[in-house]
Amino acid sequence: MDAEGHTARTGQQSEGRRHRLRFAVLGPVRAWRDGEQTGAGSPQQRALLAALLLRRGQTATAQELVDALWGEEPPQRALAALRTYASRLRKALGAEALTSESGGYAIRLGPGTELDADTAAARAAEAEKAAAAGDRARARELYDAALACWEGETLASVPGPYAENQRTRLEEWRLSLLEHRLDLDLQLGLHAEAVSELTALTAAHPLRERLRELLMLALYRGGRQAEALAVYADTRRLLAEELGVDPCPELAELQRRILQADEELARPAEETGAPSTATFVRPAQLPATVPDFTGRAAFVTELSAQLLTAESRIMAVSAVAGIGGVGKTTLAIHVAHTARDRFPDGQLYIDLQGAGHRPAEPKAVLGAFLRALGTADHSIPEGAEERAALYRSLLAGRRVLILLDNARDAAQIRPLLPGTEGCAALITSRMRMMGLAGAHLVDLDVMSPEEAMTLFTRIVGAERVGVEREAAMDVVAACGFLPLAIRVAAARLAARRTWTVSTLARKLADERRRLDELQAGDLAVKATFELGYSQLEDGQARAFRLLGLADGPDISVHAAAALLDRDPEETEDLLESLVDISLLESAAPGRYRFHDLVRLYARACAERDEPAAERAAALSRLLDFYLATAAGVFALARPGDRTVAHLAATEYPGLAFDSRAAALDWLFAEADCLLACAEQSTGGDAPGRAADLLIAAKDLADSGIHSLRYERAAIAVSEATQVLGDALSEGRARIALAQVHTVAGNLDSSEANSRRAMELASLTGDPVVGGCAPNERGIVALFHHHRSAAEQYFTQALNAFRADGNRPSEASALCNLSRARLALGRTDDAIRLARQGVAVYSELGMTMRLANARYALAMALTGAGRTDEALDQLTQALGLFHDSRQPMWEGSTHLRMAEAHLAAHRPAQAAIHAEQALALRVIGGDWRRGNVLMALGRALDALDQTDRARACWQEALGIFDAQKSPEADEARRLLMPPTAA
Repeated sequence: MDAEGHTARTGQQSEGRRHRLRFAVLGPVRAWRDGEQTGAGSPQQRALLAALLLRRGQTATAQELVDALWGEEPPQRALAALRTYASRLRKALGAEALTSESGGYAIRLGPGTELDADTAAARAAEAEKAAAAGDRARARELYDAALACWEGETLASVPGPYAENQRTRLEEWRLSLLEHRLDLDLQLGLHAEAVSELTALTAAHPLRERLRELLMLALYRGGRQAEALAVYADTRRLLAEELGVDPCPELAELQRRILQADEELARPAEETGAPSTATFVRPAQLPATVPDFTGRAAFVTELSAQLLTAESRIMAVSAVAGIGGVGKTTLAIHVAHTARDRFPDGQLYIDLQGAGHRPAEPKAVLGAFLRALGTADHSIPEGAEERAALYRSLLAGRRVLILLDNARDAAQIRPLLPGTEGCAALITSRMRMMGLAGAHLVDLDVMSPEEAMTLFTRIVGAERVGVEREAAMDVVAACGFLPLAIRVAAARLAARRTWTVSTLARKLADERRRLDELQAGDLAVKATFELGYSQLEDGQARAFRLLGLADGPDISVHAAAALLDRDPEETEDLLESLVDISLLESAAPGRYRFHDLVRLYARACAERDEPAAERAAALSRLLDFYLATAAGVFALARPGDRTVAHLAATEYPGLAFDSRAAALDWLFAEADCLLACAEQSTGGDAPGRAADLLIAAKDLADSGIHSLRYERAAIAVSEATQVLGDALSEGRARIALAQVHTVAGNLDSSEANSRRAMELASLTGDPVVGGCAPNERGIVALFHHHRSAAEQYFTQALNAFRADGNRPSEASALCNLSRARLALGRTDDAIRLARQGVAVYSELGMTMRLANARYALAMALTGAGRTDEALDQLTQALGLFHDSRQPMWEGSTHLRMAEAHLAAHRPAQAAIHAEQALALRVIGGDWRRGNVLMALGRALDALDQTDRARACWQEALGIFDAQKSPEADEARRLLMPPTAA
């Protein structure tokens, strides 16, 4: 074959194989061939590639390309250079990619070829379709996906007038997409998350009014009305100074509506023609309806009709009252399922535990509801009133059914009512809700004999009942026609195939079993459970009794095994058998709970049938289990910490974990049960171990998530140990209480408790409190600007930890001493001490503690003006706090990052971090929030957003004045008119 023929054949082979090409222009100009990045060449060569790509396959003449690359003053050999660049691109991309036509060039974007700008455009188009269809959540995801195509500055480092024009166009497009996505954020109720991003964007694009409008709306929906109005004032001033114009009509109208506190603005999404379930998380929390629901036809009709009135009036509320076991919950759930199609935006459900001795707190319930509606934990306000306001805002304009089961009284209910047209609340309670204005009240009585017989027959079976109908009527009559009593009796009979209905009737005829109270009040439930309890096997009965002793909301298999002193497998079988006969509920795989009435009955059985010594022993084993396991978690999270060596020994073992993550999973999952156990451990020798449990579980207090529950337990244990005269244990309980109060910003209480703990430690010589108490007092002293006192306390703590050989705690004291020295102006010393702390934690392989050390080092570096080093430390600390599930420490770290950026004269970055600190909340309560507002105000002031800055300082001043904090003077100084400053 001749050379010419060979060349032709080779060309045909090349023609037949097309390479997979991928290009990027939304960032640095890059190219990939068959998955491998190729060199895009010099800046001018990249400019040529970008010019060809952005013409979407259209041919560009040589002259057009010369103008694109060099403009009006091209070099003398521009055409030759252009050909060279084209040749190099053809070699890098393949001959089939770059074509020459009529003296020009083109890149064909055929099948298998990708351009990031085209990908972004396709995703944006899909986002528009989703938004038009009312699927806002999907639209938001698609806009995010489109924005993710950008990787830094568009056409980065590409020269030439064409690139400059395209850079401007593509940046404008990116901002437009970003505005669409942020608009959807606000429609979806994500205003708290949006504020930080909008603050940064308005700083970068101060004349872009749409961003200002979105920021005003986000601030207003977050309860920051003064700041929202200040944004308008800043915008008006800036537009007048820069352009000599007034704000656009949309911005002016928004300001007017904010001034009037327009309720419509609080709605996260506008109503569309058909309600959309995609605008927020649609809850579907209704428990399953019972398949054998019987009778109650009149009540079902009445309640269903009331729920339907929600369409035409503000908040339809129906309250069903009756004695325990009368079937209030069963009826309410059945009605709710019947009507749920009328509430397409979802259904919320909560058991308010009103019949128990610890009813659910409205604040906690609101937190649960906000999470169910899609609100992130860090966006949930701290106060009950703020939570209620956000809850009502989320429900505004939607049609949601709220089932509030087992309420205590009207006061518990009121904060949980939606208060908006289209929503309805269905309430059950033992008490009539006379104090609930506008509620439709229903009194539920026992079943009719016919309904009772129907229910009994459905459970037991028509065949068995049919041959003994009179005996069956005796059974339901003995149950007082109470639905819960009938269900328990029928379930017991159904589980005993050898019994006849007459056997059951004879047993019920025995008044010692029925206790004569079967027909009156709550004792009817007790009599009904007496019937079921008497039929339990010995192991079941003992488990039933002892399980009722534990105070937690539920119990895990392993905790129950400790309580019962059995192995976990045997325990699970026992618990499942109690589930089968409806005396226990399976809350989740491996977790069990009592209905509150059943728990009360189980406890009564334990007090009657279980020796006091065995009851105490069971709770002691449970306490041992939690203490031993929590101590193991503590040791895993803090390797080398001597604290666990000083905790009380346990007879019952705890769980072991393979990883720190698994250990923390357990601690946070068991938080409520663990703290409930500590709180109820106030007799015998239990308070001492309860105090140690609080020490071992201190991460629960630091996180801020379980602070209120932790505080309640610490108060109970402190009082119990004081009554017992147990100075060592009281000291530990007091320091636990002091620490949780420091986190919450209750500094006076923290000081009082840590001072008491310090006095007790001097009597007992307890190494745990001997170091922790002065350490805590030093922290409080720093908060109060008592710098010399803080230094003395931290030095005392450091010496105590060193004497105990507790290196991790020694490192903690070093870091705290660093902060005291920094406050005293001894910056080099502060850096040295903090580095020592970092070194110790790094050597021990600790994580969260290392984050604390890096945090302290960063503060010292910021004080020394070494802000870039400080930010590096804070960035590392932020990741560690996140991994340790410490959101409030994350918030505090964002505050320090804001301060570092302020020191480096980077106000835009400072504002971003300050906003994130506000969203996450910070260690130190309201006082520290005031610090965040001060930092945010300084950042905004530097960005020429002076009115919004003053709004931040004004809010901070209110906080500082309320707490009589010296920072109030600085806030007043900043608020003074410039001429008087």
